[in-house]
Formats: sequence, structure tokens, C-alpha cells
Amino acid sequence: MVKVAEAEAIIQGQCRDFGAEIIPFDQALGRVLAEDLQADRDFPPFNRVTMDGIAIQFQAFEKGNRSFKIKATQAAGEPAKELQEEADCIEIMTGAVLPQTTDTVIRYEDLEIQNGVATLLTENIKAGQNIHRQGKDKRQGGIVASANQVITPALMNVAASVGATEIKVKKLPRVVVLSTGDELVEVHEKPQPYQIRKSNSYTIQAALQQFKVLAELRHLPDNPEQIRTELLDCLKAYDVILLSGGISKGKFDYVPEVLSELQVETLFQHVQQRPGKPFWFGKHPHGALVFAFPGNPVSTFMCLYRYFFPWLKISFGLDTKKFFACLSTDFTFKPELQYFLQVKLQVSEQGKLVAEPVEGNGSGDLTNLVDADAFLELPAERTHFQAGEVFRVWPFKQLF
Repeated sequence: MVKVAEAEAIIQGQCRDFGAEIIPFDQALGRVLAEDLQADRDFPPFNRVTMDGIAIQFQAFEKGNRSFKIKATQAAGEPAKELQEEADCIEIMTGAVLPQTTDTVIRYEDLEIQNGVATLLTENIKAGQNIHRQGKDKRQGGIVASANQVITPALMNVAASVGATEIKVKKLPRVVVLSTGDELVEVHEKPQPYQIRKSNSYTIQAALQQFKVLAELRHLPDNPEQIRTELLDCLKAYDVILLSGGISKGKFDYVPEVLSELQVETLFQHVQQRPGKPFWFGKHPHGALVFAFPGNPVSTFMCLYRYFFPWLKISFGLDTKKFFACLSTDFTFKPELQYFLQVKLQVSEQGKLVAEPVEGNGSGDLTNLVDADAFLELPAERTHFQAGEVFRVWPFKQLF
């Protein structure tokens, strides 16, 4: 049996780059950017007016001119008009190109316009005001979005602005989720009193969609030959196999034995933790990784967020951010195991993340996961944990 930190190190030692592919930018939301995006021109590409009003030559104001005859009106998207006389002005709209013969924009709120003449209502005018200068944000060829980040709506905005109709993104691993056991029936079926519906595999499949990974679902009956056939096919066809159940020491838990027969190297089995103690991890010589989670719903869920998703993020080149929370109340856990306590998260008035324990009925109580927000990781070396102490937290819902 390995400790949690050892299991984490072994798994992350198997991180890998699955390559890159080019896809249409409007399909890239949620994928991981594989190369820097560069500006195809200056940003902004011209001296951009930031207020509706008039454009003038500031030297006219310096000479004492406070009224300007409007000679033309220029909207956004129109070619720049030209001002001939410094005593005149051009009425101009937000987003328009600043005429080269002007250098200052005065907003409508500071003007009175009558009979085609704009008169200033304030002396608080500064040269160059209300203009977003060409190239101030980025120069042509500059990086507007760095690689190794999730493509968000904001990044989609940037991609569209630089004309990136296609984007290079990290390839997704080929993943299959395998449920095990003759006690499982399909969701649409009515189970017998001794049966349960499949749920873990759908939970894993849904969680993977957060990373745009579309996993296939398969089922392994409690039959060694059928297990062998299915696993052999999966080891050839997929980069990652996620198993739920069938890995403990029960009489019908054939999976570990079959994996060994298929030359899958056991990198560890059993972790000093609760839930999820009978967690098995291995590697096939051809490269496929096998994450074999315990069959209990909470155990599967915890192992997925504590071990698999950090592995996936590192494989994508993403940062694995750490979150910590204060325990809201005293808590006691006696076995010498790293304990992953289900908690609800709140932010205190002092800006602290506070974790409130959610009572449940063990690793089979899947309904508890609906009420909880995260797992609080409590160290194995202790049994009593006091309110106010800070521990690492593993959120499985959005924090805010």
C-alpha cells in the first residue's frame, strides 16, 4: 500500500503529450491552446476614438478657440476624413478612425452644439484625450494569447480579432470507461432487488466532458474470458482505460489478474486513503494507462478528481492550481488513513475559503455528492482536526 503523495508522484510520472491538431476556431471552446496566438496587425490597428463627440487640433484650443464649426461627420467603419482648418472640427463616433489632421477628441457631454457649431462647456481639455493609440495593446506579431491554457470565451474573442479561423489545440487522449459486475443493469432498466443501475461510468463520462474528452462506455461482466477479450481490445484501441469496480479481493474481482496476464505492469495497488483505498494503477508496454477505481461511487469520484484530472491537466501542459480552505468545525477521524472529507465551501466576510463538513453514510452514499462542493484532504498522521485549521481542498464544483 502506498501513501497518497507516492500515488500522486507515480501517476504524474506517467504524464505525456498526446500531440496537437488544428480545428476550426468556433469549435475550440474548452480545448487547450497548443501554440501562441500572434497579432496579425497592430492592436488597435489605428488611432481609435473612444468617445462620441468632436475631433479637433489641440493647438486651436491652446490659441483660445472655444467654438468649432462642424465640417463633417465620421462614423465607425468609415475611412478617415480630413480637417482643412484648425478652427473647424469633425463630429466623430466611438470606434472611428481618428483623422490624421486631428489629435484630440472632446466628448458630447462637454459640448453644446447649435447651428452646426460645437462650443466647449469646460476648460478641462487635455491634448490627445479620448484616443486609443495604434499598437498600444499589441504590436503586429506580438503574442495575444500564450499556449497551454484552456480556450475560454475571452480567448475566442481574441482569436476572432486576429483572424485565427483555425487554431492548433492539444490532442485529446482516447479514453474508455469500463464498468464491472453482473449486479449492474442499464439506466433505463428496472433493477431487481439484488441489482443496481449503472451510474459510475456515466459520472466519469460526464466529468470528462469538462475537458472535451468524449469517452466510450463499455461493461465487463464477471467472466474472466470476456474480461480478457474486452481489456485486450481496449489496451490496443485507447490511451487511457478508466475502470470502476472489480479490483478488490472479492471472489469475482478478476480484473487485476487479467490485467497481469495481459502484461499490464502494476505501478501501485491500494492507497493509504479513505475513501478509495483499493485504487489500482498500471501501465501496458505499448503505453496505455489503466486507472482502476474502487466501485463505490464516492471512491470513484474522489479518485477521479484527486488523481486523474491533475494527470490530465499536466499532460495538457496546464497549471495545477492549489486551493486551501479553513475547516469550519472540529472533526475527528481515527483510522491511519489520509481522509478526504466531503465539504461545502463558502467565502467568509474576511475573504477566507471555509469548508463545512457534509455528513454522509460512507463511500456508497452517492447522493451526498450533490450537496458537497469538494473534498478536504486531511493528513493520515492525525486523528483530530480543529476548526480554523487550513488544509488542501479539491473542488468538483465551480467555486464561484
